[in-house]
Amino acid sequence: MQHLIVEACIARKLIDSSAYLWPGYVGGLINPLSHSIPVQGSPWSAFMEGSPLSISLRNALITTPASSLAELEKIYHIAINGPEEERSAAASILCGASLIRGWNVQEHTVRLVVKLLSPPVPADYHGHGPGNHLVASAPMLHAVLKGITTVDTVHVLSLHGMVPEVAAALMPICEVFGSILPTGIQSSTKGEEVLVYTIFSNAFILLLRLWKFYGCAHEHSLSGKGAPVGSELTLEYLLLLYNMRVASSVNMDFNRNMKDKEYFQANNMSGSGIGLPESSNPSKDHTLKSPLSAPQQVLIDSFPNLKVWYCQHQACIASTLSGFVRGNPVHQIADRLLNMMYWKMNKGVSTSSAAGTSANGSISSSSGSAGEDASRRPMLPAWEILGAVPFVVDAMLTACAHGRLSPRDLTTGLRDLVEFLPASVATIVSYFSAEVTRGIWKPASMNGTDWPSPAANLLSVEAEVKETLAATGIDVPSLVTGGNTAATLPLPLAALVSLTITFKMDKNSESLNGIAGLALETAAAGSPWPSTPIVAALWAQKVRRWHDFIIFASARTVFRQDKYAVSQLLRSCFAAALGSINTIMPRLTVHGGVGALLGRCYPSHSSPGGTSPVAPGLVYLRIYRGMYDIRFVTEEILTLVVETARDLAATGMNGEYSGQSIKNVQRLKSHQLSLANALARVKQASSLGASLLCITGGSGLVQMLYQETLPTWFLSGNGTKPKTAGSASALEGYAIAHFSFLCGVCSWGVNASSFSKRRAQVVGIHMDFMARAMEGKISLGCEHTTWRAYVLGFLAMIVSCVPNWISEVNIETLKRLATELRWWHEPELSIALLERGGLRAMSAAADLV
Repeated sequence: MQHLIVEACIARKLIDSSAYLWPGYVGGLINPLSHSIPVQGSPWSAFMEGSPLSISLRNALITTPASSLAELEKIYHIAINGPEEERSAAASILCGASLIRGWNVQEHTVRLVVKLLSPPVPADYHGHGPGNHLVASAPMLHAVLKGITTVDTVHVLSLHGMVPEVAAALMPICEVFGSILPTGIQSSTKGEEVLVYTIFSNAFILLLRLWKFYGCAHEHSLSGKGAPVGSELTLEYLLLLYNMRVASSVNMDFNRNMKDKEYFQANNMSGSGIGLPESSNPSKDHTLKSPLSAPQQVLIDSFPNLKVWYCQHQACIASTLSGFVRGNPVHQIADRLLNMMYWKMNKGVSTSSAAGTSANGSISSSSGSAGEDASRRPMLPAWEILGAVPFVVDAMLTACAHGRLSPRDLTTGLRDLVEFLPASVATIVSYFSAEVTRGIWKPASMNGTDWPSPAANLLSVEAEVKETLAATGIDVPSLVTGGNTAATLPLPLAALVSLTITFKMDKNSESLNGIAGLALETAAAGSPWPSTPIVAALWAQKVRRWHDFIIFASARTVFRQDKYAVSQLLRSCFAAALGSINTIMPRLTVHGGVGALLGRCYPSHSSPGGTSPVAPGLVYLRIYRGMYDIRFVTEEILTLVVETARDLAATGMNGEYSGQSIKNVQRLKSHQLSLANALARVKQASSLGASLLCITGGSGLVQMLYQETLPTWFLSGNGTKPKTAGSASALEGYAIAHFSFLCGVCSWGVNASSFSKRRAQVVGIHMDFMARAMEGKISLGCEHTTWRAYVLGFLAMIVSCVPNWISEVNIETLKRLATELRWWHEPELSIALLERGGLRAMSAAADLV
């Protein structure tokens, strides 16, 4: 990691090459090459010197990362303006090693790759219709889409924050290539056929992977405070992010140009005579554009076919299919698709041999097959076929439920449909995921005759899931393993898992598996137990090298349905991060810390001594988005923060917890845990709690913490132990104050922001509650020492760290708080509170003085 950071800094000219001489940097790791061995030059050097893009040079450039921005820009210009036979090769080079592992130039590569998805209209182009120039660039777009649909590339795009830009660039491609007939075949540099369906499917599936549309219906039905973070991610939201970034960039450029213009005008008026040419003087620049002339916003209404499918997808989630009138165009297309699939079933044609894997596509496609099979395929625009797919799948599933279609024929027909138009897998997944949650389909017996059987490894998968949870500190009594009951799945889920296990596991099918696998996991998690172990057992039989990942994914689904398991996981996170209470000083490498919280990613069932534990923090990061009810997390985390403070206050001699009542612990003695160390540990606990709360529910949960959880906690005296020592109560109050303060800062920020209005309202209500309680108008159930420590700690942190919050609070509330603080013999905090209130609080401050 040190070497990567240094190399990246040198490439960006942040430090010079003298870093290679740092002690211990490279010393001894790389032996100097013998002078007798010739050093082979970089293929990029040969390319920059003008060597033609031969096949050998192309392959070398694809596998070798570029070393400079100039190299990337040259290959980019070839992809845009080069000869037709070199454009696809240049695009493949740009999407190769420079994008995946070009650490020094990766951000530039990402930017150029995204620009390739929106090629400019050529000056000599005479086509008709908006976006038709994309068809002329089909081979180049195919090469780009083929290069960026891998899992690693999508991860790189996400890390660089380019998801909105990529989504906005993919929508025109989907709209154009999904609206034309699949008859126009373009020839690439290798003489391969680039099919319209292939380009459309690659772009469409990548768009859906960025959107992450595969959630079940019950996830999308949640809203407000109880909605999982990320469930509001829609196509409109991605476009909103994109439009905001474009507007911000235009405004920044306009402001910068205006400042330069004012600067030159001022110098010219003062007669300084800078001597710049007229072309470089912004005051003479007639092309200066204002924000009003910025590019038009990209809206989903600009893509009518995409919008129609999007509305159909949302309707499919909301309710069962309706409005299917026999004889309309959609019905006719559905009939043609059904005839195509049933003809292949009756003829007994092997779809795998008929389809094959085309060498040009990232998805296997049977569209290039010849003969009678090809003649029966409806050669229609992709959008028209996608509109009929839900009705085709519904008819097939209904026929299977009534015994008119065998499960094997159902699976074969669905696979034929996916091979004909790979993009149809999105609609199939959407339909099955929605139908799983309706509960109207009879269960399917996974007996190995009609449906695939998980019996070979189901018991072992269930046992390993329970072992994985137990190794992380999770004990779920309701998780029953074994039994003599037959393995059953809801019919839509059985059809979905049977379809997905027929997909090939090669790189060309990575997009299909990427979108179908996650949807399958979500659908299984929303079904009754043991649906997830059954699905996991079937997939573990298919891909043995994914065994550990499949077990971990199955264990995650337990938390979606069991709040008690989530509570235990949160407790494990605190135990791992803080270590045992008996440590006098927190040691990150030995006693807890980040290493224990986020250490191991997946369990290893082959390790000696049994299952190795998974880091609880990583488990929580993988499950919190899928929890159906997150409101209870607020009180759970608050309870853990308070319990940590109580345990620290109750630490006995030599750092051992005595287990006795806190009333016997009168003070923190010098040879026990010191007060400074106790406060440090409390800050660690509150920081962890604030982080977990904010990533779980964002500002919605923080608002609930201020308006509901904290007032209820103090009013009811929740968890207050009788006869608590003063030091323990004070530590508990400070822990709550630090926790609530960090939650607000992480969620709303420090300075003015888009959350300022909500922050002013929530903080104002909470401070009004504090003022009424201090005035005695509200009877509190907690100890006075705890309440006093909370008020003083919370107000002191706001005064010293976020004074802008105070200026947003009602002046009368500030006056009441300041008055009560003087009664508490805290005059300095009282004056400081009013000082931060601004001019409006000056008179009240003068009265107090």
